Amino acid sequence: MPSARFRSILHNRTVAVNAVHAFSAGDIVAAPMRYFLLDRILTLRPPESATAVKCVSLADDVFADHFPGQPVMPGALLIEAMAQLGGVLVEATLRERGHDHLHAMLTMVDRAKFREVVRPGDRLELEAIGLAAREEGGQVRALARVDGKLVAEADLTFAFVKIANPKLIQRRREALQIWLGGSVGE
Repeated sequence: MPSARFRSILHNRTVAVNAVHAFSAGDIVAAPMRYFLLDRILTLRPPESATAVKCVSLADDVFADHFPGQPVMPGALLIEAMAQLGGVLVEATLRERGHDHLHAMLTMVDRAKFREVVRPGDRLELEAIGLAAREEGGQVRALARVDGKLVAEADLTFAFVKIANPKLIQRRREALQIWLGGSVGE
């Protein structure tokens, strides 16, 4: 990936990142995430890659309306699942470099392709491949498969926001512990 292109992509996000900082990101107590779209992170090898699974269930409330009688996982939620895994990967990469409490915010989705529908009962296998990770942001190639068959893919770009609120830091730490190990460690 050309570094000049990466710098130009992040440069275009300065306004959005500054807008977040204008609201004092450290003081924000964010609402709990509505959709956790990772059931388990299987591997986390920063900066190279991460893999995870999401077991798609008819009990997921999105299927009440998308679509009655023909339940299909929305493409936006496929992107969100890939972004959650990609965000974990780029955050872990920066953590290894001594930059703690950074939150990866999805800022760009490129080359997104939806190749097959994902339905209740499918086991969504997610993969994020690290392309770049710097203090200002990161980029991953994200893939989603069902039974080994590619169902969606995208290049995802993230900007980082520093988190200072202890409650938000703790919630994010707990989510990561559950994704990696199944429960919050003592």
